Amino acid sequence: MDIKRIAGDIVSRIKNDKDFSEKFKRDPAAAIETVIGVNLPNDQVNAMIAGVQAKLTSDKAGDLLGSFKKLF
Repeated sequence: MDIKRIAGDIVSRIKNDKDFSEKFKRDPAAAIETVIGVNLPNDQVNAMIAGVQAKLTSDKAGDLLGSFKKLF
């Protein structure tokens, strides 16, 4: 299982699918398991949730930095 690819797919889906984004906010474990089609143990799901949230945060930070660069 390619965790980085799956996390990237989930992040992309969160950004492009409002319904999925809301599902991820309400129940991230269920949202992730929907994408991968497998019921994972809690520790693995929690690691995946943390990875997706970190990717979303870094993407937002990158977008913000890009916006600042455009100002100058």
